[in-house]
Amino acid sequence: MKNLIYIVTILSLLIFSCGTPKKVVAVKEEPVRIANDSLEYEIIIMDIGFNNYLATAKPMSYYSLNTLETKNRVYVSEWNTRARNPSRFDTSSIYENIIDYQPHISYGLEVNYKLYQYFQFAQKKYKMRLGNFRID
Repeated sequence: MKNLIYIVTILSLLIFSCGTPKKVVAVKEEPVRIANDSLEYEIIIMDIGFNNYLATAKPMSYYSLNTLETKNRVYVSEWNTRARNPSRFDTSSIYENIIDYQPHISYGLEVNYKLYQYFQFAQKKYKMRLGNFRID
């Protein structure tokens, strides 16, 4: 059974004007899938701007798996604390879902990289801090 976690913060359609106020173009931003199919693990991120952020982020080869796992454990822990405490944190905005990240499971470099990059993106976009690490 797959663990599905949806981080949905904004509609996946972005509408912007193109030249004149009457001309409107709809741009669909595709969700980013973070998955390790052999572990039956999947996260779908639908947050406007994350695709562009991911495309301009430092490459996956810049990070070691150990570094990403260490940072993600801290970020996931803080994220889940916020998601579980709606009286302290506004869960109607970004902390809608708990992330089922098991420290004893090796999700691989790609899953950890994309998850880490989402945390970096979210911290910048929503002006929050999830850990004591410097934001890249």
